[in-house]
Amino acid sequence: MKTGRPRIPLVLEREQLLELKNIAGSRSLPHGIVLRAQIILLAADGNSNNHIAESLSMSKPSVGKWRTRYLKFGIQGLHDELRSGRPRSITDEKVALVVRKTLNTKPKNGTQWSVRTLAEQTGNISFKTINRIWHAFGLQPHRQRHFKLSTDPFFVEKVRDIVGLYLNPPDKAVVLCVDEKSQIQALDRTQPMLPMGLGYVEGVTHDYERHGTTTLFAALDVAGGRVISKCKRRHRHQEYLSFLRHVDENIPHNLDIHVVVDNYATHKHPKVKRWLATHHRWTVHYTPTSASWLNQVEIWFNIITQRAIRRGTFRSVKELIRKIEEYVRQYNSHSRPFIWTATADSILQKIQRLCQRISDTGH
Repeated sequence: MKTGRPRIPLVLEREQLLELKNIAGSRSLPHGIVLRAQIILLAADGNSNNHIAESLSMSKPSVGKWRTRYLKFGIQGLHDELRSGRPRSITDEKVALVVRKTLNTKPKNGTQWSVRTLAEQTGNISFKTINRIWHAFGLQPHRQRHFKLSTDPFFVEKVRDIVGLYLNPPDKAVVLCVDEKSQIQALDRTQPMLPMGLGYVEGVTHDYERHGTTTLFAALDVAGGRVISKCKRRHRHQEYLSFLRHVDENIPHNLDIHVVVDNYATHKHPKVKRWLATHHRWTVHYTPTSASWLNQVEIWFNIITQRAIRRGTFRSVKELIRKIEEYVRQYNSHSRPFIWTATADSILQKIQRLCQRISDTGH
């Protein structure tokens, strides 16, 4: 009678048994790992490879393979072996060529490379390979980042002044970031919008009817996040002065007011300056030229634009103003301050690095 080669007995300790049972009963692990744990448990119960293969609908060689792997490597043996994979089809020299051409050259008939135009230029590198190289090195020729350096001679002093207000506000005072968002259009689509559904996005016509504009004046309380706002027909110094009076009425009289504004001519009009001179609790802090990013109310303007204005449909200016006022009330009901973390030194160091990059390009 042919008995075959005797099997090496498989004995499990208590901890191994518990671990294998947890794996065999798992619903989150890969099916292959679960199946291999079941093989080992059946083998530990004294079942033959033939019986295990029939019970789990597997081949006998597969059962023998995983039984041997477990005896040799333990639990780790149940995982797949690492494979070497296909050899690289592109050399380091070709990768360097793609990177150099992307960084240092431009196509004759365009402003930037695309994966296909660069593939045509190289001749023997596919556009899919170029796309992988770009992704690996973080190259994005199709994108730009916009910047503008301030030429304000008092840039450093103004940055330290305004950032100091944000990080260490004065006692018994309120810090307000003030600006106006002008020319907000009441746009009405020429045809009804198609609502969003399963599998497709909201549909709107590309054309619209204009029903007039309004200007939104806003003062953001840096400490509390609340916004004082008013909509005006225009944005002259008269409207700005009227808004300052409105703010003055809504701030407790025992608090000083520090206001951060940009250098727009309306904010420096002689009549505005005279009014501020007669209201001694007001102190104005002007942002550097071309540095509106220092004014926190610009963050809020972006929020209201994205959530209440840009995708809205308005049949009149009154409807637009009503929607803005409704959003401001809702926003103030659960407002939170923006958390300013950048110090003046960190901002100035970033500007210095940008200047160095510009200098390195020879400009």
